[in-house]
Amino acid sequence: MRKIGRMTAGIALAAMLLLSACSNNGNTGGESSPEGSASGGATKQTVKLSAFINQTPNLTTLANPFTKQVEEKTGVKLDFVVGPPNDNNDKRNVLLASGDYPEVFLSGNFTPAEQMKYGKQGVFLPLNDLIDKYAPNIKQIFADRPDIKTAVTASDGNIYAMPEVNECYHCWYAQKMWINQKWLDKLGLEMPTTTEEFANVLKAFKTKDPNGNGKPDEVPLSGAQNTWHGDITGFLMNAFIYNTGDGQSYSYIRVKNGKVELSANQPEWKDGLAYMASLYKDGLIDPQAFTQNQEGLQQLGNNPGDTVLGAFAIGHVQMGVAGTDPRNQDYAAVPPLKGPGGVQLSGFYKSVGNQGRFVITDKASEEKQIAAIQLLDYLWTQEGTLGQVFGVEGKSWSKAAEGQLTVNGVQATYQVDPSYRAETIHSDGWDQAGPDFRPRDRFESEAVSQDVASPEGYELRLVQETKKYDGLEPKANEIFPNDIFISAEDGEKAAQYKATIEDYVKSNMLQFITGHKDISKDWDAYVQGFGNLKLDPYLQILQKAYDADLNKTK
Repeated sequence: MRKIGRMTAGIALAAMLLLSACSNNGNTGGESSPEGSASGGATKQTVKLSAFINQTPNLTTLANPFTKQVEEKTGVKLDFVVGPPNDNNDKRNVLLASGDYPEVFLSGNFTPAEQMKYGKQGVFLPLNDLIDKYAPNIKQIFADRPDIKTAVTASDGNIYAMPEVNECYHCWYAQKMWINQKWLDKLGLEMPTTTEEFANVLKAFKTKDPNGNGKPDEVPLSGAQNTWHGDITGFLMNAFIYNTGDGQSYSYIRVKNGKVELSANQPEWKDGLAYMASLYKDGLIDPQAFTQNQEGLQQLGNNPGDTVLGAFAIGHVQMGVAGTDPRNQDYAAVPPLKGPGGVQLSGFYKSVGNQGRFVITDKASEEKQIAAIQLLDYLWTQEGTLGQVFGVEGKSWSKAAEGQLTVNGVQATYQVDPSYRAETIHSDGWDQAGPDFRPRDRFESEAVSQDVASPEGYELRLVQETKKYDGLEPKANEIFPNDIFISAEDGEKAAQYKATIEDYVKSNMLQFITGHKDISKDWDAYVQGFGNLKLDPYLQILQKAYDADLNKTK
């Protein structure tokens, strides 16, 4: 999964295991060399490369079987510079500021603006010619998937970084609402399809004792902050106007008729706030939904004894009700709700992925530049990707047996050993820290159980639930790209404007919903307040970048 929000390590275990599961494979047609061979001709002699990589919480050592396999396949011996778990790029930034940075970054996580900045300075080397001459796998992928090449190409025509590509279908529609189907059935209620029906269901959850204990202890609707799509306002607002939700590269931004604009100052946004305020006033929204983290939400979902949680927003259900609790099977995804104006949208987050993961710096000699791009070419093969995620073949994963099926019901390519899912330490590979390549067909070729109620069938369950959202996303030309390139100068300004504007939106959204501000009386002042936050210059920068991005494809 991509970009999954900031989750506490312990509670997020199920999510992290799922993310690893979201690294399925398949043949993409983009690999011209035999699988598992270093394309472009591995270097004849061992070349030593200094390489930065982030150490994930589940990765205890990089001196592991996959690192050894990389050296054997490519002739590249990696001298790792390791970023500690959860350091938010701090070490990476210190290295660059000091000038004492490595020859390669394997998990640089550089934003498009940072790529432009360091590319212009000459710190990051253009990869175009290196790919063309020494990376036949990637060159073929670009030919088969020109959208990937376009996405990683900066506005000056250079490719300064290569991504982790992670085309996880259910992650594309991660803005989900989950509801207690068991309670619906007990109360004789249908799955809600409109905002009015949803409100009525929540009222029934509150007043009709669906858990049957005779106590008014039900929590109709909850969520979590700083958690992968745990904010309830994302899902609910999409019945009124498109809302990316918070935590995105450009939150609350949409495109209408080619014009970049803010959703959060439109009349439809006001209507959405009024709806949520009515839910809150009626006691249907848990006040903790606006303050608690994922752990707090799971305390509700895993409440000892009687079930108390009716509905909740989050990327996948086991983030709210743990997979070890059989009650997670009681919940089903609510399809996007239709609002009073006929709007019915699903949040959509398809993009190339972590766009700036791999870079080659000016510290690398010509020989090492060639070795580095050949290394990446191998890492983008099926074997290289599965090795990064799971480890070497024969231990954590193996070729699928005849008759093992994928989430699409076809013959699988590989299977993951169940012990991998059960373990918390994943040090056979790189635990998704590197620049792996998982297009959808590769992603969806893992063998999964066809029993959606089993732990091994969880991925299939998520795919099936996601189909409720597929096709209700905005048109492609109405979504502002998450990983768009902005010039270094504009990028610094945009980052400042973005932070204050998004904080203002979130703060006022909470005040309007909870009744601390009156929507009818205070809305105009709220809209006018954007003038002091440089909204117009911010939108002008985004418009300039959007127009340039469109021109890349012409």
